[in-house]
Amino acid sequence: MRGRRFNRITTQFNDFFHSLPFKQRILISFVILITLAISAAGTISYLIASKEIQNNAFESSQETVNKTAQIMDTRLKNISTSIQSLMFSDAFEQMLRDVQNNDFLNYYKHLSALQFVFSQISYNEPLIQNVLIATPIGDFYSTSENRNPAQSFYDSDLYDKIKNSPKGVWYKGHADLFFSGNQRVLSFVTKGMHERVSSDPLNVFVVVNIKEREFVRLINQKSPSKDRNYVLVDAKGEDVIQDDIPNTYQFNQDALFLQQMRSGLQGSFFHEFHNADYLVNYTKLEIADDWVLIGTQSKDLLLQQVNGIKRTTLYIIVGFVLTSWLLSNYLTALLLRPLFKLQGLMRKVEDNQLSVRFESRYTDEVAQVGFQFNRMLDEINQLIGNVKFSEQEKRKAEIKALTAQMEPHFLYNTLNAIYCKSVLGENNDVNELILALSQMFQLGLSGGKDMMTLEDELSHVKQYCAIQQKCYEGLFEYELIVEDDQLLAYYVPKIVLQPLVENSILHGFKDKASEGRIRIQISEDDQMLHLLVEDNGTGIDMDKVKQGMAAGGNTKKGYALRNIRNRLQLYYGNESRMKLTNNDKNGTTVALWIPMNKGDHE
Repeated sequence: MRGRRFNRITTQFNDFFHSLPFKQRILISFVILITLAISAAGTISYLIASKEIQNNAFESSQETVNKTAQIMDTRLKNISTSIQSLMFSDAFEQMLRDVQNNDFLNYYKHLSALQFVFSQISYNEPLIQNVLIATPIGDFYSTSENRNPAQSFYDSDLYDKIKNSPKGVWYKGHADLFFSGNQRVLSFVTKGMHERVSSDPLNVFVVVNIKEREFVRLINQKSPSKDRNYVLVDAKGEDVIQDDIPNTYQFNQDALFLQQMRSGLQGSFFHEFHNADYLVNYTKLEIADDWVLIGTQSKDLLLQQVNGIKRTTLYIIVGFVLTSWLLSNYLTALLLRPLFKLQGLMRKVEDNQLSVRFESRYTDEVAQVGFQFNRMLDEINQLIGNVKFSEQEKRKAEIKALTAQMEPHFLYNTLNAIYCKSVLGENNDVNELILALSQMFQLGLSGGKDMMTLEDELSHVKQYCAIQQKCYEGLFEYELIVEDDQLLAYYVPKIVLQPLVENSILHGFKDKASEGRIRIQISEDDQMLHLLVEDNGTGIDMDKVKQGMAAGGNTKKGYALRNIRNRLQLYYGNESRMKLTNNDKNGTTVALWIPMNKGDHE
């Protein structure tokens, strides 16, 4: 099913593609190939560059989180070290001995002695807000701080967490309950001891409160960009510190996030927050092993450079595709120019311009086709010349045959008239007829040429009319009108007017004994010779004449008119015309239109 559908689609595409002009097919092929090549190169380059940038971005982000966590560990270790120094001091040792002995009398002495130690610790580590030493004989702290007497350490949550812990405990951010002001602090609680006093705990605890705001500033100052957000959480995903901007991620309610965060000491993964993907980098602190520093960064912002490369790559691809299209269009036109030139010559040949030739200084395949085209035209011209020569010879033979047919026809009628005159004893008229006939035939022979000047043609008609007036005395009169004597120099086929005059006499005046009139008029009409023969005879039966002219040589009806029409057709083709009309009263008008030609035709 799918195979047939694929074949059908392929067939339709092939039909459409091959229906396009050849230039467009080459252009489309060029553009497709170049586009595929550029797209493949651009895509591969983009993938390589984006992969490298992503790896660098991931490594850089993880390295930043690791360095921030390292700084936090270092500062927290410094605080732990400061507490160790406090517990190794002589003032702390003397205080522990009185605690061991449950001696309350030296409380103020010890409080005074520890002031220097407290000052030293605060000076060495600015993150420390205050220090509290809780003992059975009383609390020791810096006298610059205001102790909250309502809150005993032994009644606090800190005591509950540390009393059974073998090591120090870090407590997440909270309000300072032991000193006035309710400052937000992080607390480090450890058991106070000294190896020279007792190896067993004496229910003495050291509480170090760290400034939460300074700790937050410590974290955020290591963030090189505003789009990266650091959050310090515990193993449950709850916030260890509170920032000015509240944490909206709610890690403690995201089981998948907690699972990924607990998978190692450090790492990275993508996670969705608020319908957006974020890169999450995390590192567990060494000093507080249940605290995890988390860095979140928007994937879109993280890969902004990659997206920029993507856009740039796309612009480059589009630019190269457009350039390739223009270049391909130019190259296609350049490659097909000889073919289009050959196509244009073929169209001229279709318009019978057989003199055109293909020219090229190259010898490629298209040029070879063009040269073959030239040879074909040469052969066609030669064949056409041969055909024209044959047709001309054939036309001359046909014209001579038609002329030969006309001359015996006239001669027969004339000799018949002479015979009649001789029978009647009209010898003078017979002599004049024979002389006129001789002169008329001298003009008609015209040196063997088929064309004669209009002047000679009119002289021939005059001789003929003179003969007929002798044969039919008193039957008719004729009038010869030439509107412009310059027309007499033009050539016409010989013996075209005499048959028309003969038709008027023999057929038009057959019912007349006298008063016949023939008008022969020569004029110019739209650059054509207009020959007109008009009589006042009985007219003609137009249908019978048309049937006779259409019947060819099978009938004698319309013989003279058919002969003249065929000769004009052979000479001039469709350029000449013949028109027959019956006059309004009586008579017939025959009009001929012949191209004006002063050349001599053989």
